[in-house]
Amino acid sequence: MDKQSITIKDIEVKIRTSKDNNDYICLTDMAKIKNPSEPDAVVANWMRARYTIDFLGIWERVYNPNFNPLEFEGVRYESGENSFSLSPSKWIQLVNAIGIQSNAGRYGGTYAHKDIAFEFGTWLSPEFK
Repeated sequence: MDKQSITIKDIEVKIRTSKDNNDYICLTDMAKIKNPSEPDAVVANWMRARYTIDFLGIWERVYNPNFNPLEFEGVRYESGENSFSLSPSKWIQLVNAIGIQSNAGRYGGTYAHKDIAFEFGTWLSPEFK
């Protein structure tokens, strides 16, 4: 993947362009606007919301021919509950997601297709989007 970045509100946000020419924007970098020391917690909180799960499910149904709708229904049923939690890597594993990518390590982070990243930006702050 080709790497580049943009600066938004004094925060450098990495962008990767995939082989099929889709931009994946780093949600971890975007989340630093709310919590610079624990941006992963911000992403995890976003993924707890029922609206987020519904949006991600619709996006995957439209763009992912290998999406697992049965697992999605289980995740959707549990979403919104107080005890519900879902990491990006768990989401990818359960539903065979392609809209979100999660990489561990020093240069890792959670990246999302630009459609999803813009939705995350709206959740963070309409000004940020």
